[in-house]
Amino acid sequence: MAIAASRTKELLELRASEVVRGVGNAHPIFTERAAGAKLWDVDGKEYIDFVGGIGVLNVGHAHPKVVAAVSEQLNRFTHTCFQVAMYESYVKLAEKLNRLAPGPSKKKTLLVTTGAEATENAVKIARMHTDRAGVIAFQHGFHGRTMLALTMTGKSAPYKQNFGPFCSDVYHAPYPYEHHGWTTARALQGLAEVFESEVAPNRVAAIIIEPVLGEGGFVPAPLEFLKELRRITSEHGIVLIADEIQSGIARTGTMFAIEHARIEPDIITIAKSIADGMPLAGVIGKAEIMDGPTTGGLGGTFGGNPLSCAAALAVLDIIEEERLLDRAVAIGTTLQRALLELRAGHAQIVDVRGRGAMIGFELGDAPQLTGAAAAAKIIDEARARGLLLLSAGAKRNVIRILVPLVISDADLDIALERLAQSCDAALART
Repeated sequence: MAIAASRTKELLELRASEVVRGVGNAHPIFTERAAGAKLWDVDGKEYIDFVGGIGVLNVGHAHPKVVAAVSEQLNRFTHTCFQVAMYESYVKLAEKLNRLAPGPSKKKTLLVTTGAEATENAVKIARMHTDRAGVIAFQHGFHGRTMLALTMTGKSAPYKQNFGPFCSDVYHAPYPYEHHGWTTARALQGLAEVFESEVAPNRVAAIIIEPVLGEGGFVPAPLEFLKELRRITSEHGIVLIADEIQSGIARTGTMFAIEHARIEPDIITIAKSIADGMPLAGVIGKAEIMDGPTTGGLGGTFGGNPLSCAAALAVLDIIEEERLLDRAVAIGTTLQRALLELRAGHAQIVDVRGRGAMIGFELGDAPQLTGAAAAAKIIDEARARGLLLLSAGAKRNVIRILVPLVISDADLDIALERLAQSCDAALART
């Protein structure tokens, strides 16, 4: 009987030969199809997806309503460039996003293509509005890979490499990372020291922060820190930018994670889950700030592509119709309970944290296994059992969970059982 050749092996060889090494791959698999919270590789193996395209698939793989919306738009037209010939879906999506953004101020929206474009345009808008140059970001934060976004990113390896020189007038303050001793009070003191020693507040255009660190390790900023940051920025006329590219679009149980702090940021950046995998990002902000740049200063050939806008309008309908804000809270409660049980049985799991369904657990170093090695081993064990995971954190020692919010309770239970088995196989029990 002939043994079928592995298509994965063939494609891995082709990838090594034809694709640049600088593009990393978390898993040595190639996807054939996907639906909901599951995907199947080219050799037919099924996986429950706890990665979601790195937080892109909050409404799941190939949601039927998204597929229908994109298909309908595909049959009408695929592109005109909004700056050349406008289309209704762009302005309707902007209207919806403006209504969803927190706070009473009148909002306006710019649509672009990638998260990095969103963060860079947010800074451009803030600089135009304030006539200042300085930008303060936070250590461990991630804001993209283009040059300004990379400069704002508060993590060196693997992102910055030898890509400099980087942009000027960008400064970094400590993020309130309580597990590592950076309390709200200590982080605020660190920000005060940036003002004292590096850039005066009246020279700062914007402070950009992820309400929950994504790449930095799934660390939620304490709500009191976010409230105080709002007070400080308002006092000094600094634009407060909430980078919601990974934490937004229902992931934490609110449409935007900043809502937990009950404050109104000046600008919000979005991408990832807004269009269920179609390339779309946006900058939403107070109208008087967003209208700072004059005509021609903002835009992009593919920004707000009609296929992506159609997908995003469907995503927002799905979130409302399927009550995915409530579902994120329920999933988060289940994940927290399961991960705390895992922590009780494994001394190397040193912290469980998150907000809503944006949950992660940190692995400490052990005599025979570093935290990063433990995370990698858990990921490998999970993949072998049909569960896809991803790491995060400065040391890659955090397992982050970004499961699609449409997962069934039965599949969630199966996935958590596989996760427990993977931790048992990878870590010593207490």
